[in-house]
Amino acid sequence: MATLYKTAQTEFKDVEDLIEEREKKSNIKQRVLMVSSRGVTFRQRHLMNDLEALLPHAKKESKIEAKQDIELLNELADIQNCNNVFYFESRKHQDLYFWISRAPSGPSVKFHVQNIHTMDELKMTGNCLKGSRPILSFDASFDTEPHFQLLKEIFTQTFAVPKGARKSKPFFDHVFSFSIVDGRIWFRNYQIVEKDPETGGDLAKNTKPTLVEIGPRFVLNTMRIFEGSFGGPTLYENPKFISPNAVRAAIRSRHSAKYAERASRVVGREAREQANPLPQDPLKDVFE
Repeated sequence: MATLYKTAQTEFKDVEDLIEEREKKSNIKQRVLMVSSRGVTFRQRHLMNDLEALLPHAKKESKIEAKQDIELLNELADIQNCNNVFYFESRKHQDLYFWISRAPSGPSVKFHVQNIHTMDELKMTGNCLKGSRPILSFDASFDTEPHFQLLKEIFTQTFAVPKGARKSKPFFDHVFSFSIVDGRIWFRNYQIVEKDPETGGDLAKNTKPTLVEIGPRFVLNTMRIFEGSFGGPTLYENPKFISPNAVRAAIRSRHSAKYAERASRVVGREAREQANPLPQDPLKDVFE
């Protein structure tokens, strides 16, 4: 407040006018807290590191126990001065669940992450400046359903790097692509290439820039959307979602059905042999 009075004295302005100008200029900064549960695999950990490198406004926190109360993440976000939370929950060392929450009031979304491919694994030719701001590209299908519109707004507030964020650069040199295919959200990251790949010089005046994929890749299958942060009333539940445990149980039951069919054939063959015994050979004891 003292600086406002000094500014008012030097510039001959009213203090209240300066306060209003300061409030107009200031906006809510989006900060993301990234937390994972214990038991994550190396691929899941590398995916988390890739997202941390792509989001300069993200802060990484130590791992937490998955069995603890998940609502403690709201307190961690308050301590770290973050209003968004990315929580990577690993189960059975093979299933990854991705939470995106607006702390502390909500809403929050729970996804099942599939088809994970990290940047080290893909080794794409694309590259971007570390700390640069991305352009968000959404499929037209995001405007068709109410829950897709909500997800679009959540992705915009979490993945878009705000202007003036810490460790960020004032450049746009890559694109985050969100596409809806088969009811799932496909994430891709592309570099914006404004130079000729053959000569290395600048493109012609009417030539459009090209896109080269950087990575990572993953697919998000929406499970539920909650009204609160990490809980509360359910706003949307995906009726087509099948849990990985149910998929593995179906595979085991299919294999067990094959075994049961093979065992029933063995029992049937033994029953037929007992019902139809072979006749005694009259020449069996001739050479004894």
